Amino acid sequence: MKKTYQGSCHCGAVVFACETDLAAGTIRCNCSFCSKARFWMILVKEADVRIVQGEDALTDYRHTPAHMPEPFLHLTFCRHCGVRPFSRGGFLPMMGSAFFAVNVACLDATDEELASAPVNYPDGRNNAWEKPAPYHYL
Repeated sequence: MKKTYQGSCHCGAVVFACETDLAAGTIRCNCSFCSKARFWMILVKEADVRIVQGEDALTDYRHTPAHMPEPFLHLTFCRHCGVRPFSRGGFLPMMGSAFFAVNVACLDATDEELASAPVNYPDGRNNAWEKPAPYHYL
């Protein structure tokens, strides 16, 4: 069941709210960026995320995967503390809209909610998002 969560970066300069269902599954991707950053995410439709404060505190690193013709991901970081509360992505067919990849660790969720959230391990390293990664170590 969807619930509204508040989240923030470490220093609190960036605060956001999102409506999502952690029980529907979270993601730990094995692509080079996510694995190096140990990014634990949940995909949320753009309409279900609201930046409450600190849009001006965000720094944007644009990433274009090799198979994409234009910048697809905006990996945003707080310029004060360096934490990435979310990334923004373009239109994703499976979601029917643009999306946010929300950093689960930045949500003000209970320990029980985080511990019980299912984790999916897609094979982003090989662009095989529909398949599980052959290994996961995150």
